[in-house]
Amino acid sequence: MATSIKNKRVIVTGASKGIGLAIAQSLYSEGAHVLICAREQKKVDEAAAEIAGGEGGKIAGISADVSRFEDVQRIFQEADTLFGGLDILINNAGFGVFHPTAEITVEDWDKLIATNLSGAFYCSKEALARFKQSGGGQIVNLSSLAGKNPFAGGAAYNASKFGLNGFSEAMMLDHRTDGVRVSYVMPGSVDTEFGGKEVKKKSSWKIAPEDIAEIVLGILKMPGRTLISRVEVRPSWPKKD
Repeated sequence: MATSIKNKRVIVTGASKGIGLAIAQSLYSEGAHVLICAREQKKVDEAAAEIAGGEGGKIAGISADVSRFEDVQRIFQEADTLFGGLDILINNAGFGVFHPTAEITVEDWDKLIATNLSGAFYCSKEALARFKQSGGGQIVNLSSLAGKNPFAGGAAYNASKFGLNGFSEAMMLDHRTDGVRVSYVMPGSVDTEFGGKEVKKKSSWKIAPEDIAEIVLGILKMPGRTLISRVEVRPSWPKKD
């Protein structure tokens, strides 16, 4: 029997737009209690209002930067206050910097690794402490096919996603016997504003954020006896050069 999402307590990071927003919307529509976060409070408020327009569980938002451990602690304390604990963590926050290695600034490198990799660790550390008390939970990390396929100009981003994949695998092995299921999803090209590029129109060949949300729901709904550890996702008809 599929695991119900109804009344599950969830944190989704980087959820003011794109994949994170689509995941939060899907979880909310399933009756989950969802706390979303992103750096800008205005965007968080707008996203929470958009999600709350449908029927579902509870929705709340908080501004936070996952590259700062003190901000992460504040996110989880908010979940404790609002929901009384946590059942599911979706590590989605991230961004990309794409330059030849010699042109990557130290500041960009530090910011990218701190957000894409350290942020996932900080959040997972806080989640695992709560799962230990409650007897288990689930973590889904949003990675990328760039975590196994390096490309020119992707040194910083590749490093963060290769690292996230290894971190996810090791965390799964560390805590699978503690009732914690750890999974990671590796999408290819998704139709979002990723990398700071505003989406002018929908791309017919790219993966829709809602498709990734559907995959995450499927992972979370698997019976407790079954763990989907990794999912690779590609566009069915990639754009031709």
